[in-house]
Amino acid sequence: MVDWLSLDTVFLDMDGTLLDLHFDNHFWLEHLPRRYAEHNEMTAGEARDYLIPLIMAERGSLNWYCTDYWSERLALDITGLKAEVGDRIGYRPHVREFLGALQDSGLRPVIVTNCHPDPLRLKLERTGLDRLVDGVISSHQLGKPKEAGEFWDELNRLHRYNPARTLMVDDSFPVLESARQAGIGQCLAILAPDSRQPARERHPEIPSIHHFDEILPDLQRRATVQSRD
Repeated sequence: MVDWLSLDTVFLDMDGTLLDLHFDNHFWLEHLPRRYAEHNEMTAGEARDYLIPLIMAERGSLNWYCTDYWSERLALDITGLKAEVGDRIGYRPHVREFLGALQDSGLRPVIVTNCHPDPLRLKLERTGLDRLVDGVISSHQLGKPKEAGEFWDELNRLHRYNPARTLMVDDSFPVLESARQAGIGQCLAILAPDSRQPARERHPEIPSIHHFDEILPDLQRRATVQSRD
């Protein structure tokens, strides 16, 4: 599924890949509509009916992920509202073991996320995830979402890597398709990003897993070979 011996760099999405997407889904689908309703004298259902189409219209763009954009658009402190439910931020299964094995194997794990810097800071403070990888890059630093083909060229200028010797792990099929088109050598999809939701159907062309324990043994074998060398 993954040719570990042909890799130098592993790019990792954060939300839905390393962290449970339940936090983000709960925020956008439940908490935000409830708090928006309180501020605008609406029912939570009315707020949800108004907000979801508004949010979905930005899907795939940088605005979709931009806390500043939604704070201005909705006249609410989005980062502050996210902090209200910050106790829901948590790791997906087997992530710590997986990141440890990446380090042991001599590979370079780097988080590449569309998360805006403000909620990103909140998530890193809650989890210490940044201490388990070699770097964290937000697409907002580059001005392009990962779905855009130009993103990968900008990323290479900021953080040099060999695309052919890189693995991208993400729960977003559009992001993985963009990575493949940009020459990323291997891609891997996460099918169970939200612990409270059913797993998704597999992509017809991109290898996929539910959790990292499915690929951990092979990675640990690479780490063993690396230690011998």
